[in-house]
Amino acid sequence: MDLHFKGLAGLGAELSLEHGCINGRVRGRLKGARIYLDFPSVGATENIMMAACLAEGQTLIENAAKEPEIVDLANFLNTLGAKVRGAGTDVIKIDGAPLLEGGVRYPIIPDRIEAGTFMVAAAATGGDVTLENLIPIHLQPLSAKLREANVEVLEEEDTLRVRAGKPLRSIDIKTMPYPGFPTDMQSQLMAMLAAVPGTSMIVENIFENRFMVADELKRMGARIKIEGRLAVIEGVSALQGTQVKATDLRAGAALIVAGLMAAGETEICNAIYIDRGYHRLEDKLRSLGSTIWRK
Repeated sequence: MDLHFKGLAGLGAELSLEHGCINGRVRGRLKGARIYLDFPSVGATENIMMAACLAEGQTLIENAAKEPEIVDLANFLNTLGAKVRGAGTDVIKIDGAPLLEGGVRYPIIPDRIEAGTFMVAAAATGGDVTLENLIPIHLQPLSAKLREANVEVLEEEDTLRVRAGKPLRSIDIKTMPYPGFPTDMQSQLMAMLAAVPGTSMIVENIFENRFMVADELKRMGARIKIEGRLAVIEGVSALQGTQVKATDLRAGAALIVAGLMAAGETEICNAIYIDRGYHRLEDKLRSLGSTIWRK
């Protein structure tokens, strides 16, 4: 939250945190400013960019996040009449305006994390799956790591085919801001690597406490040791189905991947977390031959 507070305060917002609630107000209009982010946060970049569109004067966001979603949001704001330049680079310029237009139709980009989850699920279960209506370049970090793990990934203009008929290999992963490996895919890879022979390591460089899924995977027989931002995974021959609990959105997706791999039945509690980022995930997996249902 510090980056959000700092950026919005730089535009003239008055913010305070009281009893777990955020209070904010603006006297008149926000004022354009030069904002430097100590870390290229996606959420902070998006919030500052949106606020700056209605600020008076020009705003510069330095060390901005470069994720595809940043570019897509900028394109959407420009469709509304905003003047946003440089999205996708580390410096974004926004010329503020008194008002933005409404009443537009805008096609958003495909969800690269949803697509990536299906890619990992296919790789983990030895599947052969073709994903359509996506942007392969957005998934290159994941595709590269899956190839390193001995998975065949075939790219075309707007499709990816994942073919995993060979024994998987252990790999190491470091999450990084885009175009590095996305933090939102490390939980799913952890689930897959839990049953891959050898030692794999994951370094989480984006968020703290992002390894909560490890305890649930250990309930399924995984051997995972957490040391701060490092997870060391000793692959086991097979996971065992049991009752586990989704602690967040991506942990829930990872437990689905683990359940598809595991022997026996897996029951995931708190599945409502999964619905935050996936639309009818169980229906799509069932169409691929999975035995999965919601109680």
